[in-house]
Amino acid sequence: MSKNKLQKFDETLNFKRVYQPAFDEVHKKNYFLKGLWSKEVFNNDQPLVLELGCGKGEYTIGLAQHFPEKNFLGVDIKGARIWRGAKTSNEENIQNSGFLRTRIEIIDSFFAEDEVEEIWLTFPDPQLKKRRTKKRLSGSRFLFLYQKFLKSNGIIHLKTDSKVLYQYTLDLVNHNKLELLFYTDDLYHSGLKDEILQIQTFYEKQYLAEGMKINYLKFRLPKNVKIEELPDHEK
Repeated sequence: MSKNKLQKFDETLNFKRVYQPAFDEVHKKNYFLKGLWSKEVFNNDQPLVLELGCGKGEYTIGLAQHFPEKNFLGVDIKGARIWRGAKTSNEENIQNSGFLRTRIEIIDSFFAEDEVEEIWLTFPDPQLKKRRTKKRLSGSRFLFLYQKFLKSNGIIHLKTDSKVLYQYTLDLVNHNKLELLFYTDDLYHSGLKDEILQIQTFYEKQYLAEGMKINYLKFRLPKNVKIEELPDHEK
């Protein structure tokens, strides 16, 4: 690990509302804050919103600033990335934002049934190699995990530069007859007037500078639906 990463890791340990459990603390075990995030971390009973694969945490911070009546938790496995968002959260005293460093594959170890109201997936890895749909954060495997803690008919947002991931997710939503609330393959020319979507991540700004289009969709995920993978992606 580089000296800069070590320095960031040490600094992050002293930030408020930042949690970095060891893998053996949560693998096939419940984290001690499961079911208690709003009460114990944010000291309120406000709705909890997750940003999964949050990177530098721009969306977590931006959403928290826009919606003080909700709590926002950014989740990522890269501690050096979380450092940036956590530092901003602490320096600007954004008390309804926090960060969790963990693998999203075990995300159900952290949240209780109906604990989460919304999920944001902002520019996740599209997993294009060898059709690795099982690793896509908007895929059937992960939607099954989200059903365990997302309120029934809770909203999932996907924002991505990948046309493949966008189309895959759109097809999956339609295949399972989920309620599609909005979708576009060119967000900034869609006519949608929503200040939330104007929050831009570090990578998104780079994509836009290169002339790339941004895809966005949001849909509801009910609990009583078994999510089926697309037939041509079942492997």
